[in-house]
Amino acid sequence: MDFPQVPNTHALVMLLMTGVALFLFSREKIHLESSSLAILVMVVVGFQLFPFEGARGAIEPMTFFYGFGHEALIAVCALMIAGEALVRTGALEPVARRLARLWRWSPKLALLLTLIIAAILSAFMNNTPIVVLMLPMLIGAVARSKGSASGVLLPMGFATLLGGMGTTIGTSTNLLVVSVAADMGMERFAMFDFMIPVVLAASVAIIYLWLVAPHMIPKRTPPMADLSNREFEAHLLIPSGNPLVGRSLAHLIHKAGEGFRVKRIFRDEHQFISPLPDVVIREDDKIQVSATVDMLKEYQALLGARLTAGPEPSSTPHEGHIQLAEVVVTGGSQLRGLKVADARLEERYGLDLLAVHCGGDVVSASTAELSRRQLRASDVLLVQGRSENIRTLKMGGELLVLDNTADSPHTRKAPLALFIMVAIVALAALGIMPIAMSAMLGCMALIGTGCIRWQQANRALSAQVILIIVASLALGSALMKTGGAEYLAQVFLYLTSRLSPAWILSSLMLLMAILTNVVSNNAAAVVGTPIAISIAQELGLPLEPFVLSVLFGANLSFITPMAYKTNLLVMNAGGYKFNDFVRVGTPLTLLMWVVLSLVLTFAYQL
Repeated sequence: MDFPQVPNTHALVMLLMTGVALFLFSREKIHLESSSLAILVMVVVGFQLFPFEGARGAIEPMTFFYGFGHEALIAVCALMIAGEALVRTGALEPVARRLARLWRWSPKLALLLTLIIAAILSAFMNNTPIVVLMLPMLIGAVARSKGSASGVLLPMGFATLLGGMGTTIGTSTNLLVVSVAADMGMERFAMFDFMIPVVLAASVAIIYLWLVAPHMIPKRTPPMADLSNREFEAHLLIPSGNPLVGRSLAHLIHKAGEGFRVKRIFRDEHQFISPLPDVVIREDDKIQVSATVDMLKEYQALLGARLTAGPEPSSTPHEGHIQLAEVVVTGGSQLRGLKVADARLEERYGLDLLAVHCGGDVVSASTAELSRRQLRASDVLLVQGRSENIRTLKMGGELLVLDNTADSPHTRKAPLALFIMVAIVALAALGIMPIAMSAMLGCMALIGTGCIRWQQANRALSAQVILIIVASLALGSALMKTGGAEYLAQVFLYLTSRLSPAWILSSLMLLMAILTNVVSNNAAAVVGTPIAISIAQELGLPLEPFVLSVLFGANLSFITPMAYKTNLLVMNAGGYKFNDFVRVGTPLTLLMWVVLSLVLTFAYQL
């Protein structure tokens, strides 16, 4: 086979631009949104200034904006909103609570069930809310069972990636590959068409994650270790009308019970009183105490008091159900390195900061030192605010909310939200309507029934995901229309000309696996899909196994923490190092690659 002839100038430019795009997508210091927008604009403007006319006619530059209305993007956005509704209503909280109880009884069995449940859930919804839900639950459960979180969090994160491979809606990558292949004339995959190969490979992988991977990971100390004995200094406000007003401090201590340690009593902005037993309690007195979060919550209930941020006059009290929460500054948080005063927690999140716990040191809100202190990764903040604000914080990724301090957000809408999600999947799985249509219908039902509000739905959408999908679709379309994809396919076939079709398919999957760990998985999938179709057409073989090799390869995001957003969440929460992902993810990638290659080869008789 001779080396392919050089394609036309437009194809060469698009190949060069693809290389530039993959490079930009791999740069951590450049926002993915900025890179995606730049690539999209360059493609559109380039074809406007330098028109191209191929065998199928001239290319209209405005068609590259069609990605914003592409059914894959619509489905991705709608499913993100549906997933957010499940989290907001607490539909998944019962699963987390039952798993937490199982960890006390049998950690080994609990880990296996955690991996299986995480994988199953991820097959039908975005894995980010699943990881956000599981992380604090697992950290708390493992700490209480005196185990190590190091061997648990990383396998759980990888299990969600395994499950996402199994259905057309499991990840945005799957939706893109299936939609792009259908746009190019291939028969559309149904929801469960490639479930069996994934189940076979994932079964082997989960055994590896359960029995082998935990022993390969060095013991790491999560930023939020030592959940049970951490004490904070806080202030209990005695409101007007409280029965304790006019009683002695000794009576208050007796009512609170043993272990109630009063440091001082703040009577106004400038006056404090030593905690003598015969001191008479007045309304608006602020009792400074030192206790664990659980004890502070108990003191609030016993004394009818309200926690405040310090001895100074409080801002307008929060309305609604008020919660205490311990939250941890993660390594990837934008708050890391900021002074407490500059973090503006009340402005950003609607939360009052009560104290900071830093590696054994406690800085109370009553000290001037707190506002000047820089926030560091692993700092634990004691905050107070409305339940809604804490749930929003839990999904934000800036701070990690520990599960033993925040109430479960289970609501009466949870069964309804779960039913609507099942209906979305069922309508698409039964072929009654496309997933983009059923997901949009589901979103309308979720919003109409109050399971999620428009403001919450807006927060569920990610500009990063939207722009990377649109830019990738524009690149893939340009490569296909200019002949660039066909040229890449011919080069790939030239390099693998001595290999059998089975090895060519396997090599393509491995190439996609390497790309997805270096650049965006969506970009790798959209660029790879037309190449896979061109390869299959050149070989005169069925399109499906080669498209699936791209789909599977683009989902093998195990080797680097930047390969997938949830990898970064797990890395920050578990205190992992880059090499931990390489150490565990490389064998997992090779294992999945071998099993999936064999299954596709035998299934399609290559």
